[in-house]
Amino acid sequence: MHLSSTAALAFLPFASVIGLWVAWSDLKFMKIPNRAVFALALCFAVVGIVVLPFGEYLWRWSHLAVVLAIGFVLNLLRMIGAGDAKYAAAMAPFIPLGDAIWFMLLFCAILPASFFIHRGARMLPPVRKAAPDWVSWDSRKFPMGLALGPVLAIYLVFAAVS
Repeated sequence: MHLSSTAALAFLPFASVIGLWVAWSDLKFMKIPNRAVFALALCFAVVGIVVLPFGEYLWRWSHLAVVLAIGFVLNLLRMIGAGDAKYAAAMAPFIPLGDAIWFMLLFCAILPASFFIHRGARMLPPVRKAAPDWVSWDSRKFPMGLALGPVLAIYLVFAAVS
């Protein structure tokens, strides 16, 4: 099953704003706020129950649990941050199983692009001067929220037009 255009359009404005918040916060503070994670889950809870068949809506909550468990293990192995794991889990209910591989391929394209854009931008004095207090400029770690934030919105745009 794939996400309907109607559902994608209903989720898009909320997921876009929250995704921008996540990207900005991770760039500035190297933290994804729990409030953003809760906001995205609340968006799915409120909008999802209206735009998805009830059985599918309930089933999608299991996606959150599975991704949270995987994220917990990856966090314990120090492969990703706790905020990244929680935000990925909050994104999971938005993705039907039929789109999971496509979504992961999209993320696999956005992640290195985000990495190289971030690493290049932090070497440019005008960019650093525009945001001098961003913690991510001097961190050895990559602010994964820069990739996680927009990937759901980009997926929803593709789902809306297909």
